[in-house]
Amino acid sequence: MNLKDLLGALPEGRVLTDPDVIESYARDRTFVEPGKALGVVLAESRDDVVATLRWASEHRVPVVPRGAGTGLAGGATATDGCLILSLIRMAEIRELSPQDEIAVAEPGVITADLDRAAREHGLMYAPDPSSYEISTIGGNLATNAGGLRCVKYGVTRDSTLGLEVVLADGRILNTGRRTMKGVTGYDLTGLFVGSEGTLGVITAATLRLRRVPRQVATVAAEFTSLRDAAAAVSAIIAAGCQPSLLELMDRTTLEAIDDWKNIGLEPETRAMLIAQSEGSPDEIAALCGAASFVAEASTPEEAAELIGVRRLAYQAKERLGQCLVEDVCVPRSVLPDMISAVEAAAARHGVTIATIAHAGDGNLHPVFIFDRGLAEPPPEVWAAADEVFRAALDLGGTLTGEHGVGLLKRRWLGLEAGPLVTELHHGIKQVFDPLNILNPGKAI
Repeated sequence: MNLKDLLGALPEGRVLTDPDVIESYARDRTFVEPGKALGVVLAESRDDVVATLRWASEHRVPVVPRGAGTGLAGGATATDGCLILSLIRMAEIRELSPQDEIAVAEPGVITADLDRAAREHGLMYAPDPSSYEISTIGGNLATNAGGLRCVKYGVTRDSTLGLEVVLADGRILNTGRRTMKGVTGYDLTGLFVGSEGTLGVITAATLRLRRVPRQVATVAAEFTSLRDAAAAVSAIIAAGCQPSLLELMDRTTLEAIDDWKNIGLEPETRAMLIAQSEGSPDEIAALCGAASFVAEASTPEEAAELIGVRRLAYQAKERLGQCLVEDVCVPRSVLPDMISAVEAAAARHGVTIATIAHAGDGNLHPVFIFDRGLAEPPPEVWAAADEVFRAALDLGGTLTGEHGVGLLKRRWLGLEAGPLVTELHHGIKQVFDPLNILNPGKAI
């Protein structure tokens, strides 16, 4: 494919064709081997995206949009013959309105940067995935990312009021509104959030901001049983405590962090629960009756250290080997049963699984660890993963709570979606992308 017309349609320096440079944009954080892309477009404006998609539509070239490449499902992995469309340079916060408690951000804005900008006005951007210091707003929108605070504030879709989207043929679509309420027509904003770049390319989002809580209490509890820790989570939710954060880490995860950062892990500790509440922490502490140790952080610095330990979890596990990172989600009342199912799968197949969880949502991240030298997980890992996914579905759960389907979960998608849902998904895709050029082969 000759890129001459595309080079002419975009400002100098926007199109990269060096194979080594292309390779650096072709992967996400999974082990998935990327295809051979034609080139990379470094979009700096909506007009760059429009020109790129018009060219791609005319020449029937598939386009793989990407942000920072922090995805964990293969959704931003290059495919053979594609054009990679990087949005990382579209990093402007176009507007931040304290009066209306909204921000308008481009897709390349780092999640934590938007939160920091909001906090200058006593506000915050609520979604906070563990990768918030490196992930982008566009990537969060693409997968409907959640994070540590989503137990109280919801996932990215719950903070998204409107979108500016470039469709596959280059037309510009504006969805949603700037108001807190609005029910005119179908919810196209909600449809695009979580669509993994298969329906259009988001070039700006109108996002809801929240007031920073006046007071937050942080509690840490250690348990000698992972199931006991999960049971405490179910009890906290059932009691109506409404924590703003409720995170769970198993022994394997804690050992990986301790080996790296020396956090003083006790030999008998099998799990740790970290909770934050915007009210009194006493009720949460009381519901951790099976814990071997419960303590409230006495200073904001101590609280930040505890949350920092949780955010180290994925990097610590990467030190152990290659990772297949999953994110099943189940009803919170059956969280102990799901925890037991993960432990049983690990034992049955002889696989190391390190589990962390946004436990207040019933969203578990079982991380399957395997040798670095392998191109993909060995059969026993896939077998254990299959068992975990089927257990989640049997318990009334879902294959993915926030990472998306991408490439890695497509083999199980039919188990949850079924033939009618699959037919409707493909019908929606046909409406927005009739030539099937937007991230083909991903998500559905």
